[in-house]
Amino acid sequence: MTNTVTAESPIAQPASAAGSEIVYFDGRYVAKSEVRVSPDDRGFLLGDGIYEVAAAYDGRFIALDRHMDRLRRSLVEARIDSSIADPLETVFQELLERNGFAESGRTMVYLQVTRGVAPRTHAFPKSHPRPTVYAYAAPFPNPGDMTSGVGAITRPDMRWSRCDIKTISLIANCMANQEAKENGAFEAILIRDGVVLEGTHTSFFGVVHGEVRTAPLSNLILPGVTRELVIQAAERAGIDIRFQPLTEAEVETADELFLTGTTTEVVPVTTLNGKPVGTGSPGPLTMRMMSLYRELIGV
Repeated sequence: MTNTVTAESPIAQPASAAGSEIVYFDGRYVAKSEVRVSPDDRGFLLGDGIYEVAAAYDGRFIALDRHMDRLRRSLVEARIDSSIADPLETVFQELLERNGFAESGRTMVYLQVTRGVAPRTHAFPKSHPRPTVYAYAAPFPNPGDMTSGVGAITRPDMRWSRCDIKTISLIANCMANQEAKENGAFEAILIRDGVVLEGTHTSFFGVVHGEVRTAPLSNLILPGVTRELVIQAAERAGIDIRFQPLTEAEVETADELFLTGTTTEVVPVTTLNGKPVGTGSPGPLTMRMMSLYRELIGV
């Protein structure tokens, strides 16, 4: 099967089954049950693709322009035709409306782009297939459930060295996060060469001797949109953030630890490897960051 419908194709009518989940697939809005992905799609065969996730509150997206900028950057870095992104911003809002999420609740839209359908080879196909695009909308849990803090574990960072690309190839992240779940924790915090980088699906901050620190942007961490907003909110409030990673030793004795993410917002880490972080309760700077972030996004 090949993908014959392009992102510029006319929008199809709503799915025939009333109440069906409506998704976006290669230029059409269809019932999720109608989506058929080719077994020759490079995303399916090789994990050859990128993705983006944006959050909406009562139908209003947070920093969608920044998510679209990161989507385009990921496409460029992965050498997938970045022009495919041009019509996709409207897809985010349209999916909310078609699924009844336009006015209430916390919702996420997940969108991924693979290199397309071609015979399996490691090198890029010479035929330059059109990228495959898939997106869906779904509610996400109220982050208030985590405001009292979550547990985390530390694990070696076994990922590839281009973590700045939001790729769908997430097996290393999945394995580390599964270890966290098996240990009763929310997240695994990844350490490479003795320094703490980020979580499997979150950005990471620590407070050491009253100073907020996080790893600087590099090829080893994802440029998190929520991370960027939290830094912006802190700077407006006169809170300095030092762009220096915590060491493996420092993370074990840090005063406070917290995570940020699109659907997690700002989450205190109150236990690490089964031991309390600081007092074992969300610290004052973490609580301040949580408040500043909510003020910035207006929720």
